[in-house]
Order: sequence, then structure tokens, then C-alpha cells
Amino acid sequence: MAQIVMQNQRGITSFQPLDVELRNVFKFFNQEPAVNGIDLDVRQGEFFSILGPSGCGKTTTLRLIAGFEIADAGKVLIQGQSMTNVPPYRRPVNTVFQSYALFNHLNVWNNIAFGLRLKKIPKSKIEARVEEALKLVKMESLRSRFPHQLSGGQQQRVALARALVNRPTVVLLDEPLGALDLKLRKEMQVELSNLHKDLGLTFVMVTHDQEEALCLSDRIAVMNQGKIEQVGTPSEIYERPCTSFVADFIGDTNLFSGEIVAVDSSNIKISTKMGLSIVISRAEDTPTELSQAVVVSVRPEKIQLSLYPPNLPANCFEGRLVNVMYLGTHVNYVVELTNAISINVLQPNTFGILPDRDTPIYTWWAETDCLAISQ
Repeated sequence: MAQIVMQNQRGITSFQPLDVELRNVFKFFNQEPAVNGIDLDVRQGEFFSILGPSGCGKTTTLRLIAGFEIADAGKVLIQGQSMTNVPPYRRPVNTVFQSYALFNHLNVWNNIAFGLRLKKIPKSKIEARVEEALKLVKMESLRSRFPHQLSGGQQQRVALARALVNRPTVVLLDEPLGALDLKLRKEMQVELSNLHKDLGLTFVMVTHDQEEALCLSDRIAVMNQGKIEQVGTPSEIYERPCTSFVADFIGDTNLFSGEIVAVDSSNIKISTKMGLSIVISRAEDTPTELSQAVVVSVRPEKIQLSLYPPNLPANCFEGRLVNVMYLGTHVNYVVELTNAISINVLQPNTFGILPDRDTPIYTWWAETDCLAISQ
């Protein structure tokens, strides 16, 4: 089985088995690359998400792993074995679709048992494994119901049970919660996370929902136009995006284009195209070349507001409120700076009196709360 070498903070090396590998994979539709030379390593037992906007190639990537699409170039491997010429039904994976794809003429029990019967598993083993799967998804009491008698969340549980009953090496999840309402979606996220931890299987999920990927995943691959922009943990993707696309796509951010005008041992200074002067703390991956074009990313929740000018040496700007949006737990402020730049600021709702629009106000953030990204 293929392995990836891991090294912890103490320098201790370990070997992590890989369940899924994509090596320089291409897939073309009408001579246009839907998947454009991507490489991916999915570790054994991890919850891995492929995240991106519609049309970025994430679902095609999942279908390549499942065998529903065949790569035009490159290799797909599962547990170190090439899947070239291996049909979907012979691959050690099962897919859970957004549409659930349940058989309407079969009840819950028979929907779950369907795949096992196709494999000609003995009847006694089918009964034991279906009962086990029903228990896993808490559907024992609804075994005799038909799909039209179930809620969306219950149908999703049946679809999960049908995938898990085959005991696959990898569970593929194609927008598995996309058809659910917001409250039920949140509940199912918790259940999906708990199920993954209990089973210890490898989950690979495709989603366009950033929050869902951040809260469920061990690692995330962000796709854009058929390519992988960045792979990392949720905190790495959010706090240290490698490209302006990742910074803008994952959560909300304020982006400022500019160039580096000064560098010292602890900070870099950037002059933006709109006339702002921004100071950023240097980190290991911070660009430092003078005159280099960069994009500055500042998350809305990192920005502070003050009615009075703060006594700060950098990153403090005067403006006025142009919009105040009450969001319940938070308040979103839109501030127009004196040079006509609008920025978003997200503050916790502390039950204070919200300022009126057109109120003069100051925005500021620490040098450690912004990031420079090479263009």
C-alpha cells in the first residue's frame, strides 16, 4: 500500500497509508479540460473534502475515483492499486449522491440490502449487516417504510446506510447534504462527523459549501477551473490561503491589490493601488521582494471599529458607515474609507446600540491580522 511520509513538530517521522491517489489526472469534455492535471493524496481514515464553485471539476474528480468517468491521462489508485480498466462495481468504494438515489418501490430494509444481494452474499450475512447498518444511522424503527414516507434527513440516512453496508474502503459523498434545509443540514453535519469517527473509514466529500467543508474535514482541496489551488487543514486554508482565489472563496475577506515598498526584519510595507499603506508581519511564506505585486487579505472579523482615532502606528483608516446589517449573533458593517474604498467588518453582537449610517468611524487591524499573497 502507498504511504506518505509525515513529520511532527518534534521531527519524528511516521508513515501514513494512502487510500486514494490521483497522479497527473486529466479529463476532457469537448476538448476542454474539466480536470487539468491534478495530484491528490487522501490518507487512510481521513475526512477529505474537495471544495470549489460550480463547474470547477470537483464532481468530475469524484466520478473519476468512483469509476463513473475514465481519466484521459494520469492514474487513479485506491490502496496502491491502479483503477485503470476497473469498473465502478469492482472498486472498493461506495457513493452517496445528493439525490439519495433510493429505489422508490423498495422499503428501507430492502434498499440497504440491495447491493449485498447483487453480490450474492448469503442471506444470513445480509440480515446481520443490514441490521448493523440500520443501527449505525439510527433507522431501526423505520425499516419498513418506503422512501416517500421519509423526511429528507431520513432518506439521507438510508443512502448512507446503503453505502456503508458494503463495507467499502472509501465512502464518496457527492454534495450529500445539499438537498436539506439549513437546520437539518447542521444536524446531519454532526451525525456525519460522528459516523466518520466511529467507523474510521476514509470519506471523500465534494461540496461547494465552505462552512460545511471547514467544520467536517481533516483536510480540504480547493479547486478552481479544473486545478487544485491549495490542499491543507481547515485552519491552514482559512488563515494562510496561498492564492487570492482561495482567500476570496473560503469565507469572506477584504482584498487590496498593491506592491511591496519596504521590508525589514519583522514587517513588510505595501502600497495599494487605491492609496492605502498597509503593514504586515513577516511570516515564513510572506513575499518580501521590493516592487513585487501582491494582494493583501484582511478577514472582516479581524477588523476593529472605533468612534475615535486609535493611537496606532499602522493599519488605521478613517471612514464612514454606509451600511449596518444585523445578523443576530453578529453585525456586519460596511465602511467607506476616505479614498472611496469599501470594506466589510464583522463584529460580535454585544447587545449595544448600533451606530447610525453616515457615522464617522475608524477601522484598524493588527499587523499580524492581515496576509500578503503573491500575484
